[in-house]
Amino acid sequence: MREYIFLTTEGTTFQPNSTSSEPDIENMQVIGLAGGDTVQDAAIRLVGLNEYLANTNFDEIFAIQLADNHREYFSLRDIFRKSGGA
Repeated sequence: MREYIFLTTEGTTFQPNSTSSEPDIENMQVIGLAGGDTVQDAAIRLVGLNEYLANTNFDEIFAIQLADNHREYFSLRDIFRKSGGA
């Protein structure tokens, strides 16, 4: 079975602790993760396991096949500090 991440470019997000009523960042939203023998199978599984998606305003989503389930987490502040940035 192949694993996929489903994303959309629809929508905007706010930074943590933002007090503005205006969105801060236009970016991609993660819709979810699902596996299947094909990307279509994974999409059907995604919707089946997350029926609330039918009540969202997201329409156009796309999938990217994941190479594996290995994840590494980073702190942006640490990366900037180590790089000599802001």
